[in-house]
Amino acid sequence: MRGDYQQLVDEISAALGAPATLEDRDFALIAFGAHDSDDDLDLVMDPVRTRSILQRRSTAAVRAWFEAFGISRAQTPLRIPPDPAAGVFRGRICLPVRHRGVVHGYAWLLDDGHLADLELGGSGAPPDPRLAQAMETAARIGTLLAAEARAGRELGELLRDVLTSAPAGRDAARDALRGALPESAEGPLALVAITPWDREDLDAAPLPSLPGVLAACAVTESGGRRADGAGRGSKDRDTEPGPAAGLAALVRLRAPTALDPARAAAEQLLRSPRAHGSGAGVSDPRRGLADAPAAWREALAAARAARAEARFGPVAEWGGVGPYRVLAELPAGGAADRVVRPLLERSHAELARTAEVFLDCAGQAGRTAAQLGIHRQTLYYRLSKVEQLTGLDLDEGEDRLLLHMSLKAARL
Repeated sequence: MRGDYQQLVDEISAALGAPATLEDRDFALIAFGAHDSDDDLDLVMDPVRTRSILQRRSTAAVRAWFEAFGISRAQTPLRIPPDPAAGVFRGRICLPVRHRGVVHGYAWLLDDGHLADLELGGSGAPPDPRLAQAMETAARIGTLLAAEARAGRELGELLRDVLTSAPAGRDAARDALRGALPESAEGPLALVAITPWDREDLDAAPLPSLPGVLAACAVTESGGRRADGAGRGSKDRDTEPGPAAGLAALVRLRAPTALDPARAAAEQLLRSPRAHGSGAGVSDPRRGLADAPAAWREALAAARAARAEARFGPVAEWGGVGPYRVLAELPAGGAADRVVRPLLERSHAELARTAEVFLDCAGQAGRTAAQLGIHRQTLYYRLSKVEQLTGLDLDEGEDRLLLHMSLKAARL
């Protein structure tokens, strides 16, 4: 199907004599037309298009800039003026790619000036015949994208059932997903979690074109779907609305121990505007779908650890998060012991940070003071305040353990 998109993009480029690109509604690159080797690329390219082609995606700022022109609501082509301050050195014509009134993507034409007289239509004036031909091609692209989105949603629904249903429903969903992915379902797999994920688009196909991603779905904290009944529904599942715990993506691995494809998919998903401020986690590899729910819990816990600890980076692997493998099993929001809770109040954030660094440094005052950039006497004063607030004795190993676990878990 990817080849079909390339052929259709080339048709648009040929019809209008301008290099075209095709992006989905999240501005992920799908296909782009070739540039004439005799052209001066500086005349037909600009930083925004170059970044889109090289990184396969535009930034959230670029997306917001273009959407301000109303492209997501447009039914007909739009002309976008250049804005060098935004990195848009060349004007563009945007062809909205729709199917049955729903926007599925955008075809973009760079205008170095030769399209300035192209009549876009509107106000009673018919569009240029070349543009009408291009819009017919865009409609064919919309049909393909809509079909791909439907297939992606169906696979996503099955994956969500595998991950969150009660055992009876889970077995049936697993069999159905195996049938839909006959060559991949029993191979080496990993689950990727992105948390949080924009809950306004829970049932949209997330990014079906990502290499190696077999299926993806958004999962709420309750494990259910939206209250409006989207999806097939299940008596085995809590369907109350709730914030999205994250996006789950099932990724095919090249080898049982090679997590590189899962990490690459996670990094791409983090660039989605639906993943603003998110962390990503990757489960241990699995053989087949039998252990998928456990893999999802691992991936989600690793993603929470990535958000809590910058040292893990934006993508954390379950095997590399150390004590967070234990902390993630504690109930969310209820891990802090009652004696530690006063320290977690916002007004005591500096004391909590001091205590955590002290415990991270194995109770070594010199290392702690150096890392915090404070005098030792200041450190001792703060630690005494921690003991007063909590009633814990930081010379006692068990008290240190309780405090350390509570502070770490509070940031998950």
